[in-house]
Amino acid sequence: MIRLCFVSICMACLLGYASAQIKNTALNSSICGIIIEKNNKDKIPYAVISLFRTDTTFILTTNSDMQGNYCFTNLKPGKYTLKIAYIGFDTKVIKGIALKTNESKKVNIDLNNTNIQLDEVVLYTEPKLEMKRKDTRERVILGAADMSVGSTYKVTTGYMPSPEFNTEEYKNFNDNDFKSVSKDPLSTMSIDVDRAAYSNMRRFINQGNWPPADAVRVEELINYFHYNYPQPKNNEPFSINTEYTECAWNKNHQLIHIGIQGKTVEMDNLPANNLVFLLDVSGSMMDANKLPLLKSGLQLLIAQLRPQDRVSIVVYAGAAGVVLPSTTGSEKEKISEALEQLQAGGSTAGGEGILLAYKTAKEHFIKEGNNRIILATDGDFNVGVSSEGELVRLIEKKRDEGVFLTVLGFGTGNYKDSKMEQLADKGNGNYAYIDNLLEAKKVLVKEMGGTLLTIAKDVKIQIEFNPAKVKAYRLVGYENRLLNNEDFNDDRKDAGELGSGHTVTALYEIIPAGSNETVGNVDPLKYQKTEPSEKTTNSNEVMTIKFRYKAPNDDTSKLITTTVNDKSNRFENASENCRFASAVASFGMLLRDSKYKGNSTYSQVMAMAKAAKGSDDDGYRAEFIRLVEMVQLMKQKNG
Repeated sequence: MIRLCFVSICMACLLGYASAQIKNTALNSSICGIIIEKNNKDKIPYAVISLFRTDTTFILTTNSDMQGNYCFTNLKPGKYTLKIAYIGFDTKVIKGIALKTNESKKVNIDLNNTNIQLDEVVLYTEPKLEMKRKDTRERVILGAADMSVGSTYKVTTGYMPSPEFNTEEYKNFNDNDFKSVSKDPLSTMSIDVDRAAYSNMRRFINQGNWPPADAVRVEELINYFHYNYPQPKNNEPFSINTEYTECAWNKNHQLIHIGIQGKTVEMDNLPANNLVFLLDVSGSMMDANKLPLLKSGLQLLIAQLRPQDRVSIVVYAGAAGVVLPSTTGSEKEKISEALEQLQAGGSTAGGEGILLAYKTAKEHFIKEGNNRIILATDGDFNVGVSSEGELVRLIEKKRDEGVFLTVLGFGTGNYKDSKMEQLADKGNGNYAYIDNLLEAKKVLVKEMGGTLLTIAKDVKIQIEFNPAKVKAYRLVGYENRLLNNEDFNDDRKDAGELGSGHTVTALYEIIPAGSNETVGNVDPLKYQKTEPSEKTTNSNEVMTIKFRYKAPNDDTSKLITTTVNDKSNRFENASENCRFASAVASFGMLLRDSKYKGNSTYSQVMAMAKAAKGSDDDGYRAEFIRLVEMVQLMKQKNG
């Protein structure tokens, strides 16, 4: 019930957003209804409903909710057309819906569930599989890499049943341990703006399941939220903010909070976009939370395109192909129509698709623009260039040529998180998991600048701790982002990217100098001194923080240095930013059952999050509090 309510809330929020896109006056009318299956009258969730003015002018697209409901509100009087599509059902078009001022018209729609018989299937030498539908003669293009040229096949389409077993893949990692400052005074890392782990974790909880420990990357949970850091001054691409306070989950420790705020570039000032949608339309993408959700999400992005932007669509299944050549952002109807025609089926030639997408991006390369591939998939590459090593080397090469890669993950059951995280990291892009339409809106509309525009690349952090103030330290999260100390000054070493308006938060748990707590079990060094010098002892500095970054088109890094002084606040006096980030970190450690979770409890996490909720205009922090409550109830039920 909680999940259904949540999805309904998402739909309501999305519909409210979609309605705001219609720029007319006297917008007082509406078209609403229910989508049902014609024979058994079952309600159909996630059906794609497109609205047109008369028969040709595309307005917007939405989805039916879990109860089959849809609604277009704030419409101008006139005549409208509805087009309803759902995998495994006949597409239905309803024309001539006349709407008067202040009229609310109810249009219920029944769809015919058919296993559509396809025949006259002839493979040409391209290779390309053409299938001609008997009833409407509609032509469907799919890949067929392993069929014989000139042969004829009979194919049946419909739903592919969900797998009865779980083949999701997550990279194994262990929590960062405490490091002794006397032995390891430097901590070096690459920043991370990926947030996929949070929405993926939310998906598990909303389904009543406990997320796998390796799916919970604490830094991605923390960085899912926006923090109120000041905008950078002068010409710097980001501001650096630090805070020193008590550790919420261990009263004997301290916490260093580091916040980076990327410069916000307004949409009108963004450079022109050369976007290639690389879309997985293989058989594994048939489920409602995959290709149908993907299409609805990208429709939101299409609505934001400007005339100077360009979009191409490349798809891959048994083979790869271009279904939409590069098209200007002013041709939204053409782009939307190409997107809506996509159907799922076949195996997964992901490597071939990536090659074709990069080729397409280079053909329409914008010299001073944002050249980017948006890969949307469940990550199930199983034909062609499929090993992680091969894909990573390909993406690294193309990254150096100025084409970046953003990865959007979808679905359950066979989700390949480990592969997609690595591809995005190596492609100078970010990685998000889309579990519902509200998340699509967050990633592709609200955070569009950060998703599409990189303002600083290869951003690295190196911290030197003062042994007179710090006995040991532990980086909370970022296990997959650690660098060797020598990598900090090596401009050849790839690191993280920062997008327009993005915030990045990192937490260090500190054991103060003078603590009786034992760290590790290493004998004292025989050949070198480890005692702090007199100058170090007299210093009020806890640490020195160094940042390196490159401008998006530069190969030489710039250095920024700042220090943190020994002036710790009580936790209750810390900023909302620090207190809420601490609540999220505690929650992540509890989900992972980390040995460093200290005295954290779900009740404590809820109390901290509620106290630091702030204005929360978008409701993301309130949703977090609900998730914590749901996990607490699950924990109580299961003992």
